[in-house]
Amino acid sequence: MALTLFRGLKTHSFRLYPSAYFAKQHGVFYCCIKSAHSQTATQERQQVKLKALSPEESTRFEVLKNYEAVIGIETHVQLSTLTKAFCSCPYNYGAEPNTSICPVCMGLPGALPVLNSKVIECAVKLGLALNCKLSLSSKFDRKQYFYPDLPKGYQISQFDVPIATGGYIDVDLPIEFGGGHRKFGVTRVHMEEDAGKLLHTGNGNYSQVDLNRAGVPLLEIVSEPDMRTGIEAAEYAAELQRLVRYLGVSNGNMQEGSLRCDVNISVRPIGQFEFGTKVEIKNLNSFSSMSRAIDFEISRQVSLHSQGQADQIVQETRLWEEGAQKTVTMRKKEGLSDYRYFPEPDLPGADIKLATNWIMGDVAAYMNNEKLSIIDIKLTPRELGELIASIKVGIISGKIGKEILFELMAKGGTVEGLIKEKDLVQIADPSEIEKIVDKVLADNPKQLEQYRGGKTKLQGFFAGQIMKETKGKANPGLLNKILLEKLNSKS
Repeated sequence: MALTLFRGLKTHSFRLYPSAYFAKQHGVFYCCIKSAHSQTATQERQQVKLKALSPEESTRFEVLKNYEAVIGIETHVQLSTLTKAFCSCPYNYGAEPNTSICPVCMGLPGALPVLNSKVIECAVKLGLALNCKLSLSSKFDRKQYFYPDLPKGYQISQFDVPIATGGYIDVDLPIEFGGGHRKFGVTRVHMEEDAGKLLHTGNGNYSQVDLNRAGVPLLEIVSEPDMRTGIEAAEYAAELQRLVRYLGVSNGNMQEGSLRCDVNISVRPIGQFEFGTKVEIKNLNSFSSMSRAIDFEISRQVSLHSQGQADQIVQETRLWEEGAQKTVTMRKKEGLSDYRYFPEPDLPGADIKLATNWIMGDVAAYMNNEKLSIIDIKLTPRELGELIASIKVGIISGKIGKEILFELMAKGGTVEGLIKEKDLVQIADPSEIEKIVDKVLADNPKQLEQYRGGKTKLQGFFAGQIMKETKGKANPGLLNKILLEKLNSKS
């Protein structure tokens, strides 16, 4: 599928930076594309006229042919989920400022995030569609930085273990721009939350903050630096838009910010292996502006190289000015940011080792005895995770956990439902356990005397009697602590 139109291209723009694809035409020509009003790449139409270049323009074109551009794109896709990534707030584009917020997305003290499972589903869909390798074990991290529209002072993102890596996307280029098939690599796809939005006043004296967008789920897609022209980059972005729309994970509307692209560009002489100094371009709200901004930036950097001023190309962020048809400096980048990533402590996953032990032990034994496969049992991965978490936090004991496990495998259901239905919540009140211990010791004076006489193995007998008395609901750690204190007491 090919992008066949770039809106708003003007004659003087291409005179400044003719695309490398035009070298394939007969003679030396450039394109003048008449403006057309449209929202997406597939809706745009173009009218192409071919004109001869002036001697000055021909010289500039020859200079461009001696250099190669290296382009990579970071794309943020806003997901079409009903609620935000870590809370139950909805997000509606264009809503009144600060009307879809809660303590979680505002980052208020004591508010804890809960992951929206639809975010993972969308990430897996897109990862598979991009031919990526999925991470069976993934995690969230805190990305620390300060900005007025980031209420928590950090962003929940993914750092060293993204959900998908090592993919690619196939793109067919328009015939009028040289045609051909391209395969662009995808470094990674990771999940994260969006920041809020600053609303700047007309006089520039102050800004207001709208946190409606804070916490909205995003997928960031990082490409390999495989693109070489503005046309290729725009086609890559257009194909991503088609893909997320087809999958139903996002509406992909650039004008709403549902699909945002940051482009990284550097140039180097043909044959040079090392990359040049990278410049990032933001504020690209259409595929046509992306193509023009990239071609302008390539021309700007090549011009500096050819004049012996390559040191004037600095690592910075630039903005595309649509009216002036040029990129301008937004801010310098003095060095790599230290985001001080660390695992998000409020979003633990199930314990991998415990889950493995349960699957290879009790689950495998049950399937073997019942002659069943993994797809035949009623237990779901979600409920196994809930079961392990319930045991770890002390809601139920390991013994009760095994009873619930077998019922889940045989009949299905939920861990929470079974705990409530069968009144299986673990007894973790020390005073209540102490009363039961006293009763068991009083009911077995002979065994108590034997224990205190040196037969310490009877501790197991007493523990068994207490578990029997509590129907297996006593917290084992607390039970043994209190029992030992009572058994070794001289009174």
